[in-house]
Amino acid sequence: MIVTCVYVHVKPEAVESFIKASNENHLGSVSEPGNLRFDFVQQADDPCRFMFYEAYESEDAVSAHKMTPHYKKWRDTVADMMAEPRKGVRYNILQPDDPSKW
Repeated sequence: MIVTCVYVHVKPEAVESFIKASNENHLGSVSEPGNLRFDFVQQADDPCRFMFYEAYESEDAVSAHKMTPHYKKWRDTVADMMAEPRKGVRYNILQPDDPSKW
């Protein structure tokens, strides 16, 4: 499993538009083959900060995600909404250590 957390800092005036675009991307992403999880959350103490928790079965599934029309639309739509470049951080799964639990 490939897990990435993507951290996004959005300009205050763009928060609602960012949420709308990201909700559309979420709906497309969770229906992709190879997608295990795609959570979209807003930081509780700073409404301009968001995080995506993305889990895919394989590197191929991650690559396929980045080629989908919904991802490309999201990427282009939100580019000017960000206060700084988004940051993706890869994580290694420690628990559950049984892939059948993923």
